[in-house]
Amino acid sequence: MVKIPQYKQASELLTQSEKIGQFFMPAAFINDTEAEIQHLEHQIRTLGIGGICFFHSRASAATNFEGKKKVIYNDKSLTTLKRLIKRYQACARYPLLISIDAEWGLAMRIEETPQYPYAITLGAMNQQEELIYEVGKRIAQDCLHAGIHWNFAPVVDINSNPNNPVIGYRSFGSNKHKVLAASKAFLKGAQSQGILSCIKHFPGHGDTATDSHLGMPIIDKSEIEVFNEELFPFKALIKEGVEAVMVGHLAIPALTNGEAIPATISARIIKGTLRKTLGFKGLVVSDALNMHAISKLFPENGDLEWTAFDAGNDILCFTENCEAGIHKIMQNATPAQIEDSFERVWRLKEKINKQQRPSELSNVAEIQKTVALNSLTLLKGDETTVNTISSKKFVGLSIGKNTENYFFQEISNTIDFPKLHFNNENGDACQAAITSTDNLVIALYPRHIKPNNKFGLSDQEIQFLNKTTATKNVILYLFGNPYCVQHIGIETLESCVLVYQDFKAFQQNAAQHFLGKIKAKGIVPVNLI
Repeated sequence: MVKIPQYKQASELLTQSEKIGQFFMPAAFINDTEAEIQHLEHQIRTLGIGGICFFHSRASAATNFEGKKKVIYNDKSLTTLKRLIKRYQACARYPLLISIDAEWGLAMRIEETPQYPYAITLGAMNQQEELIYEVGKRIAQDCLHAGIHWNFAPVVDINSNPNNPVIGYRSFGSNKHKVLAASKAFLKGAQSQGILSCIKHFPGHGDTATDSHLGMPIIDKSEIEVFNEELFPFKALIKEGVEAVMVGHLAIPALTNGEAIPATISARIIKGTLRKTLGFKGLVVSDALNMHAISKLFPENGDLEWTAFDAGNDILCFTENCEAGIHKIMQNATPAQIEDSFERVWRLKEKINKQQRPSELSNVAEIQKTVALNSLTLLKGDETTVNTISSKKFVGLSIGKNTENYFFQEISNTIDFPKLHFNNENGDACQAAITSTDNLVIALYPRHIKPNNKFGLSDQEIQFLNKTTATKNVILYLFGNPYCVQHIGIETLESCVLVYQDFKAFQQNAAQHFLGKIKAKGIVPVNLI
């Protein structure tokens, strides 16, 4: 890749229009058609686009089609990504800034790449900042291997709302001090590899039940409450010198003189709270401007881009109207506005000259095992309760998605026991099969990591589960989002163990716990009961 010239030289070389083009970061899709690829190449070549942000496909949740379009699996995504980066870079006069959301690794967008534990799983570990540092470091290495300069991570939102449909498992938890400690460790690990990072979603997206991809969340708290809670990790990380902050599409009227306006287009929040009050000097990037919380407010092409830029955003992410947006900013912005943002963008770009590209992806297996060992959490009951059931005759019952059950397989290496899988068709048969037993070990595999539709569990599955826990001695191992327990009558459970993930390493670790060979070390990262 061609080296990026220093800011002073670039400032003299680029025209005003080319400088404005550097603020635009449209989406690039790994599964695009050739015609769509060529369209983006044309924009890069003719408009001087400064960067692109990669997503999986135009059917993904990030494009507002949550569950409405089928996402096609592509086991060649990494190869495609590398090829597209080369094509797009070849069209640019100056090197593009390549970004992606890789909160839990490239696997968030790209198949057949290392998937690291979710933030909520990392948050369940007790004082394991060194391990979180290692996760941030490994994810950074994988990004650099793929040709990514900028990872839009970590999420530093404090997830205080159990019904949050868009943050939830992406947050380190509901305790602001632990969220800060984990975020800091992740950031330091990433920065150790030279990757560009970004904390999000300012001023805090954790206490909302609205998905900003689809509508605008409003957080109705006092200014004091917001500064003490939502802004807590942002304030501390800004003092640590974080280089970029992503602003979210959420309204906090207490910060905008009572007006319910998205933070992304609020000068009071960006220029006031973020820059003046908190003293942030780095680069401000908008959350995706295609999201319905904000895109529906601006029917005329270019108005959204100009409004977001005028409010204080330096990078306009997922812009769908680049040409009109560049024209509007050219018409309305002052030379000083343009130069201020251009300098911040270019100074960030200069840093990619120093990035080193690893030759291979990281080996995630050992990290998964170590995180599994340190995150396993006893929500209810104790080790004695678990050991009591494991020493008796019991039936193993799995509920939810029909995944590979490494949990029961691992237990079977030591104990022989009958195994069942409940589904909506065999409910009566399962009920009959467990009639003669008093003890059950239930492995619950929620189909969804997000809370929509009760995490993908059917009413029949939940009813069967709750009826069973009320009449039998049940130990439940939950291989998914811990918020799922809100649909379960856990007061009647003998024991409830949070495993967080259904990776093989996590299932096998849970089996070792059931067999009494290890103890649960984790802590509950969010408020559940």
